[in-house]
Amino acid sequence: MSLNSSGATTMLTLPPFSFPLSARVPALVFSALTYLTIICCNLMVVVTIAINHNLHKPMYMLLINLPVCDMMGATAFFPQMISSMLYDPRVIPYWACVTQALFVHTYGAGSLLILTAMALDRYVAICQPLSYNTIMTNSNLIKIISAVWLTAMILIFILIVLALRFKICRTNISDMYCNNPSLTNLACELTHVNNFYGLFTIAFFQGISLCAILFTYLQILITCVFKKQSDARSKAIQTCGAHIIVFLFLELNAFIALLSHRIANVPTFVRRVLGVSVMIFPPLLNPLIYGFNTKDIRRNILAFFKKKTSPF
Repeated sequence: MSLNSSGATTMLTLPPFSFPLSARVPALVFSALTYLTIICCNLMVVVTIAINHNLHKPMYMLLINLPVCDMMGATAFFPQMISSMLYDPRVIPYWACVTQALFVHTYGAGSLLILTAMALDRYVAICQPLSYNTIMTNSNLIKIISAVWLTAMILIFILIVLALRFKICRTNISDMYCNNPSLTNLACELTHVNNFYGLFTIAFFQGISLCAILFTYLQILITCVFKKQSDARSKAIQTCGAHIIVFLFLELNAFIALLSHRIANVPTFVRRVLGVSVMIFPPLLNPLIYGFNTKDIRRNILAFFKKKTSPF
């Protein structure tokens, strides 16, 4: 069967949920609460940084982009998933699927690049403290943030546009949500160009982020080891450790989930679980590790709530 890939009325079918019908309402409630938690926690970090002038520093101006990116990813994933729990079979219009794939991949690419920029900022602050104010000027900060978002949006936009060239012969999405591999699998024609460009984007985002973050944090740890202040050393090691754990979780899950589409013997269930976990856990954990775990942000949040609850 050949379908018009540009037809806005084309409906695609998503895989059914594996839980029984009786668990559908609890799953819907749990998903809605998870989404609200993600939005509230990330929004709290954004507002805290935005309204407190003492947080208007390069480190926090970079950090504020991470919860914004996480909220974008969560909003691209959760509302559609929650609404689809109400219907059987799970369906989504073609252009809604394309839009979801665009934002899902922009979220993934943006997260990696933002974490890379944050790591470079910490590298300059700890390893080259005398040059920090010269390097991390407002002008350079705007350039870094603009480069992060423009790079992610342009490369992902090209990735999705390449998938729109084809007529589609299938209507079944292979993953629990729409992404580029699932859209490409709908095509009638050969997709060699898409596959090569997809591998390029994986290598670009994953490779640059992994190399930059491992290099910067290794340099930070080496610098801290040779510092005489034990409190500064332990604080830096604790911060680097938490950041590396979150980054490696996002990196490995995203890498395996994307690569599994190109490996025939990877179980479908494993691929779907990995894909969903990338959309849930980083947006849920990032505000805790990068936000509330940061002393200045935590202090401003506590001061805000104390002020609100104080009778005077």
